[in-house]
Amino acid sequence: MQQPVIRRAGPSDAAVLAELGARTFSDTFAHLYAPEDLEAFLADAYSLKRTGADLANPAKALWLVEAGGEAIGYALAGPCDLPHPEVTPACGELKRFYLLKDWQGVGVGGRLFAEVMAWLEREGPRDIWIGVWSENFGAQRFYGREGFSKVGEYGFRVGRTVDREFILRRVAENHSTLA
Repeated sequence: MQQPVIRRAGPSDAAVLAELGARTFSDTFAHLYAPEDLEAFLADAYSLKRTGADLANPAKALWLVEAGGEAIGYALAGPCDLPHPEVTPACGELKRFYLLKDWQGVGVGGRLFAEVMAWLEREGPRDIWIGVWSENFGAQRFYGREGFSKVGEYGFRVGRTVDREFILRRVAENHSTLA
C-alpha cells in the first residue's frame, strides 16, 4: 500500500468529500436504517451544499486522506455543538472521522487524528468533544486511549431511528497535544 497523504481540504474538494462522506457513513451504518431513511439522511447530511458550507466556514476545517490518487478518508472539526450543558463557545469538536475499511487499523487513523487535534488546539489547550455511536466499541476504545471519557448521551436521528450516542470529552487540563 502506498503511504497515504493527509492534507487540508479546500473548496475544490467538496464533491469528493460529499461522496466519500456518504460512502463511509453507509459502509459503517447502513444496516441500521430503513433504505428511505438512510437515503434522506445522506441527501441532507452529505450534500454538496452542506459540504461546501463546511469548507467555507472559517471556524471549521476538513482534511482529506488520499492514497494512489484516491480519497480514502476524511475528518471534520470545528466548534462543539453537542447537546451537553458543559459545552461552551471555547470547546472544539471532532465532528466526523472516517476511513475506508481497508485503511482502518494500519496507522492512518492515528496520523489523521493527530492532525485534527493539533488544529483544534492551535490556539492553546481546550476541551474537545466527540459524539460516538454507543455500539461503536472500536472507536470508543480508540478515543479512550486518547484521553476521552464518556460524559453524556443523546439521540442521533436518522429518519425514524434514533440512535443512542455517547458524548465524550477530553478535558484541556488533563490532556493536550501541545508541548
